[in-house]
Amino acid sequence: MPDERRPNIIWIMADDLSWGDLGCFGSEKILTPSIDRLAAEGIRFHACYAGSTVCAPSRSSLMQGLHQGHATVRGNAAPGGYRHNLQPEDVTVAQVLQSAGYRCGLFGKWGLAVEDQTGQPNEKGFDEFRGYLNQRHAHNYYPPYLFRDTEHIEFPQHAGHDHTAPNEYDAQGRITPNGMADPDAARYSFDVYAEAAEEFVHAHHAEPMFLYLAYTIPHQAFEVPSLEPYTDRDWPLLQTIYAAMVTRMDTAVGRLLGLLEDCGIADDTLIFFTSDNGYSHRGVGEEPSLDEFFGHHGPFKGEKGNLHQ
Repeated sequence: MPDERRPNIIWIMADDLSWGDLGCFGSEKILTPSIDRLAAEGIRFHACYAGSTVCAPSRSSLMQGLHQGHATVRGNAAPGGYRHNLQPEDVTVAQVLQSAGYRCGLFGKWGLAVEDQTGQPNEKGFDEFRGYLNQRHAHNYYPPYLFRDTEHIEFPQHAGHDHTAPNEYDAQGRITPNGMADPDAARYSFDVYAEAAEEFVHAHHAEPMFLYLAYTIPHQAFEVPSLEPYTDRDWPLLQTIYAAMVTRMDTAVGRLLGLLEDCGIADDTLIFFTSDNGYSHRGVGEEPSLDEFFGHHGPFKGEKGNLHQ
């Protein structure tokens, strides 16, 4: 009797997503039909904690399967800007699955090594990697480059983009990235690695897969190619951008679900959706904070960087 197919595993981890950003957790303003579908067809966890309250250590705990008393990376940065990284002896879930015959792909943000350090994705069980190594590099959705495994994918058309300065949006809600000479040539980093993830599924759907989608949305910088489907809302610009980012992520999840069905592997695939830490209180100028506008803080007293419940 032939062996049963081993299940595909997809772990989707948003970046700084708040408890109430999703319709399935009470959002009344942000549209997330695809993620809501995952919740409706699966299980919602109301008392499940991320590995840490900030980015890199949360990812270290996830990849190593260790709590922060034993995980290697326990902070985003040490004094002087040094970033701790996974060591050669550290074992990740991708290495375990790779040794069991899984094809492993990472698309998005790693955060557990920089270029001159050990612990890069291709050394830690991932056959394919597209995205960012360093989380500070990931604070720009129009970066000068992304990684394809250990090589750079260059975006010379992004020269001059200042992600710390305000972008402009036209009457149709389309972005003009600040300082960019040819906005029509811009490539939004989330779209680049989301498309690469879909190509990975196309190429490897006949074999067991571990797909780690470490999305950078909705972490700042707050910028998105289009404000759709919120262009007609009388909202402050920051809140409109934030909602459009979350819905853009949801649309990518929807495409992925459709692709799994098209490839005939939807019923053979386990999908997890979570966030790396949680709510981050933000506001700009005189505008209300995101939580004052969306009410997405959830049932907690604390926020990102804070273990207070």
